[in-house]
Amino acid sequence: MRRGFDRVSSVFHFVGGFLEILGVVFLVPLVVVAVYWGKREDGVYTALAFVIPALIAFAAGMILRNSCRAGRTGASGSMLICVMSWLVAAALGALPYVFALGVSYLNGFFEAMSGFTTTGITVFVGLDTMPRSILFWRALSEWVGGLGILSFFLVVAFGRGGGHQVFLAESHKISSGRPVPGLFHTIRILWGIYLLFTIVTAILLVMQKMSCFDSVCHAFTALSTGGFSPHDASIAFYRDHNSNYRLIEYTLTLAMILGGMNFLVHYRLLQGDLKALWDHTEVRYWWRFLAFFVVAIMLEHLHKHGILARLMASVDTVTPGQMEEVFRNTIFQVVSILTTTGFATQDIGSDFFPAFSKQLFLVMMVVGGCVGSTSGGFKVLRVAVLDRLMLRELFRLRVSRRASSQLVIDKKMIPDDEVRRTAALFFTWIALLVLGGGITAVFTGLGAWESFSGMFSALGNIGPCYISAKDMTTIHPAVKVTYILGMLAGRLEILPVLLLFSRKAWR
Repeated sequence: MRRGFDRVSSVFHFVGGFLEILGVVFLVPLVVVAVYWGKREDGVYTALAFVIPALIAFAAGMILRNSCRAGRTGASGSMLICVMSWLVAAALGALPYVFALGVSYLNGFFEAMSGFTTTGITVFVGLDTMPRSILFWRALSEWVGGLGILSFFLVVAFGRGGGHQVFLAESHKISSGRPVPGLFHTIRILWGIYLLFTIVTAILLVMQKMSCFDSVCHAFTALSTGGFSPHDASIAFYRDHNSNYRLIEYTLTLAMILGGMNFLVHYRLLQGDLKALWDHTEVRYWWRFLAFFVVAIMLEHLHKHGILARLMASVDTVTPGQMEEVFRNTIFQVVSILTTTGFATQDIGSDFFPAFSKQLFLVMMVVGGCVGSTSGGFKVLRVAVLDRLMLRELFRLRVSRRASSQLVIDKKMIPDDEVRRTAALFFTWIALLVLGGGITAVFTGLGAWESFSGMFSALGNIGPCYISAKDMTTIHPAVKVTYILGMLAGRLEILPVLLLFSRKAWR
């Protein structure tokens, strides 16, 4: 019994330290409140909307950290720390929405969880008239969650006991190697790269005559592959309000690609090692996926609108501008969905994208980005493992079932435990997709297409789905709770969330 209490005490001691750091994060939007004071309802009420959660976080953090003792947590304890930290971040992150906008706590919790998990599903409409501090908070929550809120905590609270296991419990974000010896040195390097790319993206957007506020928000949400935008129309807003919208879309496409790739690749590139772009299996799979989806969707779009037939007939009615528009729209949307960002220049349910393309979008939601990126999804590397597993089984059928054929990726043997874990994770993904789609259909009456796309979006940590933002706002509470759990499970790769409900894990 004493041992079980020690684990619980250790978990809440670490969560208390995390809450104190979170309290500081709540104070950052006060800068925006001060800059835009008196504009779009930014003022005393929005300031209090951040000060009150900050005080709650500070107070709760101090109480937990001082009343609970640190100790050895083990693997399961570290996973519990991970889940509890994400839950309390969303629970307190909901309060600015509740206080400033007057929304229900469930809607605020949904939006906060969507932000911190970089999912990007929103239950808010009327973004163009909201206080800028609230819009900034949405973007900031995604940026903090991009490389993991616990990795952010470890950067700030360097040397906090148990950090190694807690970092690994946050799972896939940076688990594929280290650029330098030492875990904390690695985390600081990767956050430095993340910050550098964010600053560069914001500067480029400002140079393209996007407002400074919008540039910062979009830089936050593009590199974190979160997808929250300060506008209801998302990136399509700039087609009517900025003559440089083409450059804006290409800049954000590049930023999303950077966010969707393993940050260890970026480290090698910054070191001058250009081979990093193709010398690993996952990177090669990533480029193949990107090329395949762009070509497939472009060809279907060109065929549907008769452009392909005119090109083959050498008819001069197809202009370079038309081809550039199709290419830009296609690559932007493919990158946005494959990296699980969720920005949109076209509604993915609109007639701009043919039926087969819409099915490919669901496939992209599952695949996601690379291991060690800010993207959600099942991960490209795991798809590669399953692909190699299938090829191995075919080889054994052709040769002999007794033949021993170890999976090898990048000249390294993949342990059977990792192969089984990948297969089990994929099975659990499918099971949760079916469960979430079923719950959506039962409580909403939506068709199978819309119902399953909602859970695809939540579990894959990507915003767009075939349920409109207006319908998502009024959707049944049971569906919202299901999607909240789906977003958390997708971000933490399911196992830590399931462990939360195990009594033995707390002992």
